[in-house]
Amino acid sequence: MNLELLNTTIQLENDRVLLLPFKNKRNKELKNIIFDTDIWTYMGMTMNNELEFENYLKNTLNDQDMGVCYPFLIIDKRTDQVAGSTRYGYLNTTSQKCEIGWTWYGTQFQGTGLNHACKYELLKFGFESIGFRRIQFSADEDNLRSQRAIEKLGAKKEGLFRNNYIAPNGNSRNDVYYSIIKEEWNITKAENFPDF
Repeated sequence: MNLELLNTTIQLENDRVLLLPFKNKRNKELKNIIFDTDIWTYMGMTMNNELEFENYLKNTLNDQDMGVCYPFLIIDKRTDQVAGSTRYGYLNTTSQKCEIGWTWYGTQFQGTGLNHACKYELLKFGFESIGFRRIQFSADEDNLRSQRAIEKLGAKKEGLFRNNYIAPNGNSRNDVYYSIIKEEWNITKAENFPDF
């Protein structure tokens, strides 16, 4: 594994999407799209005001500094607008695995193909450059839209993690987990990302 890459400036790109490190002045542009309550329904947090926005920026960068994650800004190359954010998280160097998640998009960028292009770059870099053996995904059991998007990546459904997180209202929530492993990446890439 080449974990040192996670201590560098990673920029990923294809014809549809540009992924920039979250530690970029453009992260302030997230404010243009972030205050939509529908985005946060299954994210385990709320985003209602300037203070919550500033805390989100600060906490994301702190998590990166602690080595917990490597977050990205998602740029829609058709409009050059910041469309959302995603990250490599739950970095586990011993087991050579991570989770791609904490992904959200402004409403106008949902369902545009941007997510598929974004996840392709993250999977390709994760398996082929960093050398992860496992990349996992999760979605709230009621978030069928996210589950369908994960399944379109070719990820295998593994099961339900009960009481996996606590929603802002204090209720425990269940997550559905998926994964792709390195031994199946080349076939998954060919079958699910033919346009890349």
